[in-house]
Amino acid sequence: MTRSRPTPRLDTTDLARAAVFAGVIAVLGLPGSFSVFGGVPITAQTLGVMLAGAVLGPLVGAVSVGALLALVAIGLPLLAGGRGGAAVFVGPTAGYLVGWLVGAVVIGLIVHLGGRRPVWWRTFIGVVIGGVLVVYACGIPVQSLIMRIGMDQALIANLAFVPGDLVKAVIATLVVGALVRGYPRAFRRTWATRGAAREAAPVR
Repeated sequence: MTRSRPTPRLDTTDLARAAVFAGVIAVLGLPGSFSVFGGVPITAQTLGVMLAGAVLGPLVGAVSVGALLALVAIGLPLLAGGRGGAAVFVGPTAGYLVGWLVGAVVIGLIVHLGGRRPVWWRTFIGVVIGGVLVVYACGIPVQSLIMRIGMDQALIANLAFVPGDLVKAVIATLVVGALVRGYPRAFRRTWATRGAAREAAPVR
């Protein structure tokens, strides 16, 4: 007889952590942005999405990004350049915003694969796949559709974003590595708390 896994539940601490990272993503938009093609801005906010997925894991990371997007949808100017409102979800950037949400889940799944301790190479792979490839995969088709241009043209235009996104991936990897060494409790519900639970369990 196999035991079913308990359904993950969010407590107040999870929600507080999600709120903190939603704030981090918003703050990373304060320096502003500049557009390269079709009104899609280059911004540091993708770094916040990478960190949310890598530190919080897939579930809480998605809640964090989802909370930010919900606030944007009701009109708060939390995106780079002071953008907000429902209009951003029907413009050229709409697919990229959806990509943030999906990307946070993918990053969390890869970085915390099987509840293991985050290591630099898995973190880097996770943030590149989830924070770059997934975001592009969601964003480019929508951009192509709304702007009425070919997919190949949109793809080539987005190559200008790649170097900056790879730099963000490196920064996210370094930050996660520093947290693993200096503050492992940041990774709640993952390897850190599981290890602590095993150490606290009585020996039989």
